[in-house]
Amino acid sequence: MTCRTGAILRAAYDDLHVGIVLYDPDTGAVLDANDRLESIFGFTTGELRDLSVGTYTANTHSFSASEFHERLRASADGEPQSFVWRVKRGDGELVWVRLHLSRRADGLVRAEVRDVTDSYHTQRREELFWRLLRHNLRNGANVLTGHGERIATEAETEGVRRSAAVVRDTAGNLGRMAESVTEIERAMRGEDGGRRRPVADAIREVADDLAVDRPAATVEIAERERMWTVVDDAFTHAVAHALENAVFHADRSGPVVDVAVGPSPNTGRVEIRIEDDNPPIPNAELRALDDRAETTTTSHGSGVGLFVMKWCIESLGGELAIGSDDHRGNTIRFYLPPKAPST
Repeated sequence: MTCRTGAILRAAYDDLHVGIVLYDPDTGAVLDANDRLESIFGFTTGELRDLSVGTYTANTHSFSASEFHERLRASADGEPQSFVWRVKRGDGELVWVRLHLSRRADGLVRAEVRDVTDSYHTQRREELFWRLLRHNLRNGANVLTGHGERIATEAETEGVRRSAAVVRDTAGNLGRMAESVTEIERAMRGEDGGRRRPVADAIREVADDLAVDRPAATVEIAERERMWTVVDDAFTHAVAHALENAVFHADRSGPVVDVAVGPSPNTGRVEIRIEDDNPPIPNAELRALDDRAETTTTSHGSGVGLFVMKWCIESLGGELAIGSDDHRGNTIRFYLPPKAPST
């Protein structure tokens, strides 16, 4: 640790993997810092003491030095602050950091600093990824649908009409995929806070919506025990895809889907069990859900609905389990944290 006047920080702070810096909330001056902070900022503590906040704030970052001082003063007044900030290191490199400011008993402000550059860039790439999928996939599907319908209308041979139908149907699948991508994105971002509701009641609403489009299908819901959990768009998307898949892939008329709600015998979590009598889900689709499995060109999985279920349920703090019989029948289980009824 660099020698410091007054030994404001104990030497033990140098063993931490998070940067620690002490600020004077009135002047914004650095009073002390640990070794990890020096490595993140690229300045020694002695150098930082002589630098203004604006000197090591990236010029292109909208977060100004004056805003930094305002947050320092707010934290000194007892209002902890947490925010992302872009630092210009001593070597000129720009890095993203997350700071948490809190007041010490002596009135100084302690900042915990973590380098989040990699995760920040990953987040930005993810946002671009979602935007491209939402926009390009949907637009491309609409173009293909329009041309497929035109070709089918003007085709002079049955072979061309069949090809046009394939184009149209494939475009429809791509359009539905774009909607699934949007559902996954919203679930991962947690845009809908949701509210606590009886699980069986929420599932019945999804089943009622499905009955409008699939009147020949029957969804039987058995409530073994009254269970409550947080119900939001992610919950609705996951249950809707599970029921729709069970009905859509049925190879018999009048398919029946059995749903049971109750506590898991092992953990007491909410267990939603959805069973069908369909051909088993292909192993390639199930392997694709495994986070540890390697995706290849020959085994990549195309069941986007399964991914919607997985990511939506995991966004709620739960997990998905899928089992299939060798010949017929699939069982999908959602496990979710139970919540006490809203008061």
